[in-house]
Amino acid sequence: MSNRAETLKRIIDESQRHYAAYVLFNQALADHLGIHSTDLQCVALLDVESGPVSTGEIARLTGLTPGSATRLVDRLEKAGLVVRHADPDDRRRALVALAPTARARIGEAWDTPGKAFSEVLETYTDAELAVIADYLRRATAVGRAQAERLTQGA
Repeated sequence: MSNRAETLKRIIDESQRHYAAYVLFNQALADHLGIHSTDLQCVALLDVESGPVSTGEIARLTGLTPGSATRLVDRLEKAGLVVRHADPDDRRRALVALAPTARARIGEAWDTPGKAFSEVLETYTDAELAVIADYLRRATAVGRAQAERLTQGA
């Protein structure tokens, strides 16, 4: 096996390990916060959005049906993690955003793990970090496209 083939296999193997470890970590953090792991993923996605999003957009981001996304938002609202605002362009539609206290609540739980992940990233050069960021962005796009393909039965 060539050096490149060995490296690619190692990346694939480590990606699978990373995904499994992240799923375990996500569940543990959700349990720590007393919420469902899907709810935590939604909170994390809302945290990186530039502003409030519709429940339909939450369904798209999470892969849930519109009805399931609505129930997810209901749970998050009940837990005090999100707030609904009327859409200024369509008063019949609500937009969802993180509640003001959500970042602090999640941030407190994320403090120790966040520092541990940061310590790993600090070992890389700026050029290496750029490659990692590019890979994650591109792999995310592929993962989303493949999830959509599989969901559509292709």
